[in-house]
Amino acid sequence: MRRTHVSSGTEWESTVGYSRAVRVGDRVVVSGTTATDDEGQVVGEGDPHAQAMQAFRNVESALAAADASLSDVVRTRMFVADADDWEQVGRAHGEFFADVRPAATMVEVAGFVDDAMLVEVEAEAVVTE
Repeated sequence: MRRTHVSSGTEWESTVGYSRAVRVGDRVVVSGTTATDDEGQVVGEGDPHAQAMQAFRNVESALAAADASLSDVVRTRMFVADADDWEQVGRAHGEFFADVRPAATMVEVAGFVDDAMLVEVEAEAVVTE
């Protein structure tokens, strides 16, 4: 099976040794994705809903680069710096996945590599054309 790597172009991908997403056959796995813009700046500082929305837009972009879409997503994982933000992050998840309804998990973590980051998300998709 062919393996396709999707890059977001950040310097960290080669330094750390990862890809934004990887597609093998009909499966696409999207790495932990934060609320950063094209220049790597955190979007929505202090606003968990805004950060979740940007992170999901970034996931959507990675999926598209792997010839997949949000409708192919079967699993999401949401990591939050503060469990009290669950409702705002969950609302953003619903705005992207209300009709798809993938299996989903949300957990609180001790922190992220940048203190301005409040949310990180992962996604797994199965492309069924």
